[in-house]
Amino acid sequence: MQASKRIAFLASETEVAQAALATLVAAYGSVPLDRAEVIVALGGDGFMLHTLHGTQALGLPVYGMNCGTIGFLMNEYGEEGLAERLAAAEEEVINPLVMRAVTADGTLHRALAINEVSLLRAGPQAAKLKVTIDGKVRMEELICDGALVSTPAGSTAYNYSAHGPILPIGAEALALTPMAAFRPRRWRGAILPKTAHVRFDVLEADKRPVMADADGRSVRNVLSVEIHSEASIRHRILFDPGHGLEERLAHEQFV
Repeated sequence: MQASKRIAFLASETEVAQAALATLVAAYGSVPLDRAEVIVALGGDGFMLHTLHGTQALGLPVYGMNCGTIGFLMNEYGEEGLAERLAAAEEEVINPLVMRAVTADGTLHRALAINEVSLLRAGPQAAKLKVTIDGKVRMEELICDGALVSTPAGSTAYNYSAHGPILPIGAEALALTPMAAFRPRRWRGAILPKTAHVRFDVLEADKRPVMADADGRSVRNVLSVEIHSEASIRHRILFDPGHGLEERLAHEQFV
């Protein structure tokens, strides 16, 4: 990438991100998204996910600069040498998950998730789920607080907090992880091929309501949820050399 690349700056609404936006636009200029060759997103991981979803149709690479907290998907914030950093940046490509959720009123809801799709109990009683993989029932009854399917990029987020496995970024795999499984009590989940189609059916939905969530976009009172990786959609994320997702995943496992 050459220094002459046209940059579109986007920022979250936080005071820190807005101050960074003003400083960087004054130093480097900013163009509208339809004229940009690269997007620089200022904020935290949540804003990075928002940016990737919102600019998906443009196919532009996104370089994040951390103005939030954890910043797993972001680079370190710095005002100097941005053109050179963009020129040296390494690209990672992520395929999102597609969620198709059917609610009690028969409505079909479709959403994309870069990190994970999760099902969560929405009442006082544990959820009761039937788990089907590629058309074959693998678990007739999973009683739990919830379950999720994670991409490698999302495996250090909610999935890791739920004691799921960290997946290498290049792995052709997905993580299926339960939250607080009651029965089977010691079931820890499964690693699935990236091509797997996962279906959850909610059992006793009236008594045990369940909600589904795809990267923060929630659907309540779901009866069934189907999840699969969508290879035709490619999110392009830029990282400083030596600080890409592969290194970050390794770092999470050895600190």
